[in-house]
Amino acid sequence: MKESKIKRNSIVRFCVDFLPLIGFLIAYYKFGIIHGTAVLIVLCIFAVVVSLIFERKIPYMPILTAVIVSFFGGLTIWFNDERFIKMKPTIINLILSASIGGAIFFGKYPLKALLGSAIQMRDKGWRVLSKRWALFFFLLAILNEIVWRTFSTTIWVNFKVFGLLILTVIFVIFQSSVIQKYQINKKD
Repeated sequence: MKESKIKRNSIVRFCVDFLPLIGFLIAYYKFGIIHGTAVLIVLCIFAVVVSLIFERKIPYMPILTAVIVSFFGGLTIWFNDERFIKMKPTIINLILSASIGGAIFFGKYPLKALLGSAIQMRDKGWRVLSKRWALFFFLLAILNEIVWRTFSTTIWVNFKVFGLLILTVIFVIFQSSVIQKYQINKKD
């Protein structure tokens, strides 16, 4: 019984996390950015519904993603102008950067609230990690602007899907030294 619940949760997580992106890529490569955007909107909403039904809780991140994608994607479709969907990552990264940076200014560490149950660190470590993430999101916003304004849509799509993922994984790996340095041991 427990194994089937784990399998179901894995399928639900896959649908919520990856199905919109996979659907977008397939539709983009077959029909173009406008159709890909329409598929992305539909699958983001579908992911929220699946999450609500199977996880029986409000999925805040998928809802936020669906709202933002629907807004910018809707503008893209309505005006038949791909610039709107291309600006979405810039705006999201700027919002994340400003939110984390603003929280730091007020002595709060949102990453601690998100990850504090999994990673035990001193506040100085959370401050360093938060500053780095704020800067990282800001740099991603700038990079997205450079790529979508100077390269083809295909290059931008590949950068958005694969390039940002690779950059984020590399960034996360390099943060392990901060976590190790400021980690709270049981004997501390």
